[in-house]
Amino acid sequence: MSTPVRTAVIPAAGLGTRFLPATKSIPKEMLPVVDRPSIQWVIEEAVAAGIDDIVIITSPHKKAVEDHFDRMGELEAELEAKGKASMLAEVRRITDLATFHFTRQGAPLGLGHAVAMAARHVRDQPFAVLLPDELMPDGGQTLRRMIDITESTGASVVSLNEVEGEEISNYGCAGVATRDGDVVEIDRIVEKPAVADAPSNLRVTGRYVFTAEIFDRLARTQPGRGGEIQLTDAMAMLIGDPGLRGLVIDDIGFDAGQKADWLRANVELALREDADGSTAAMLRAALGD
Repeated sequence: MSTPVRTAVIPAAGLGTRFLPATKSIPKEMLPVVDRPSIQWVIEEAVAAGIDDIVIITSPHKKAVEDHFDRMGELEAELEAKGKASMLAEVRRITDLATFHFTRQGAPLGLGHAVAMAARHVRDQPFAVLLPDELMPDGGQTLRRMIDITESTGASVVSLNEVEGEEISNYGCAGVATRDGDVVEIDRIVEKPAVADAPSNLRVTGRYVFTAEIFDRLARTQPGRGGEIQLTDAMAMLIGDPGLRGLVIDDIGFDAGQKADWLRANVELALREDADGSTAAMLRAALGD
């Protein structure tokens, strides 16, 4: 049995160009989904899965991300003075979710490079990687399953989802050697293959649990297009030794990096948390229903 997974790495250094001009001054990870920034949804998912140590990879223009998870004495004092106890408790809860560490990626050299930035902190321990664009509000169940697989097998695990037709060419794709229920043994992984070359219809989604061997593979990965280090290339070197598994999931949540899905996330998650029906009534009124 391997070492327990207690650390999550959140790559959050991207420019967020899909949401310009809003993201010219606001980090895309800070765009609100219902009542909290999208990155907070992801971190709460990690905490629900048993993780208490968070490494966020940022860039020089992402100070707002760091500030969000830090204490703000002036705000707390104002809320306390006005007797806004519930708001004060929520503001403090954000800071207390986990232990936070921040590392800046000086240049946009790819997802693989961003993950490698965490090596000095993670060292030889297994860890999770959660892409902050991908919201999976399932109470950490998927991530917990992945962690259990890594802890019991010693292999790295990636979440997978079945897609149809040409859609596979937009993602990393995993080939399967064996399958046992929703767990597969991966024997090939390629980035954005042509449909005719795709080894399966299973695309890589935004959750990973890695053994520390990924850092050695990233160090040996040559830069690809645009000088970027591709995480998929390093993952391919894990196949066979120490092994790479996949967890096939049905519900991939929301891609908050796409405008339409970000809007869908706001509506659907607001309705999920709508205990008294007031949000649904408001939406019906706004839509003239």
